[in-house]
Amino acid sequence: AASSAVTACSALPVRGRSMRRNDGTPTPAAQLAKCLAALPPKQRTLLRAVRTALRKRFPTANELAYDYGKAVVIAYAPAERGIDGLLSIRASTTGVALYFNNGPLLPDPKGLLRGSGRATRYIDLESASRLAHPDVKALIAATVAHAKVALPREGKGVLVFKSAKK
Repeated sequence: AASSAVTACSALPVRGRSMRRNDGTPTPAAQLAKCLAALPPKQRTLLRAVRTALRKRFPTANELAYDYGKAVVIAYAPAERGIDGLLSIRASTTGVALYFNNGPLLPDPKGLLRGSGRATRYIDLESASRLAHPDVKALIAATVAHAKVALPREGKGVLVFKSAKK
């Protein structure tokens, strides 16, 4: 059962043979499943829906999943370096947001982007359908156009789990 506060993914058990590699270590999918299990149901459901939509939109991108203890972040990147990512989903007990790398450079005539970081801006997501809104689609297209490293044209991205906890 999910608690009211997100717990570290490493504190949750991993069960099932298909969730472990041959050497007995958890697969990236198992590690991410543990993180998602720690989220409240509403955020977990929304994160999954947004992840499905972004996976469909960016099939060649790698998904870089991070456990920040109180938040789960999944970045979409052309390789295994988060710095090259285009977009990220962040989920915590407070909600789900879509982060845009190069956010300060993106055209935002409707003022949708939030935050004041040097590299990113975000929008809060109440539902996955917000990704289909024309203004959000324009922001996504702009972040792809501003990417320092382009996504591969062919192939299929993989899920990579990266623990960001100290």
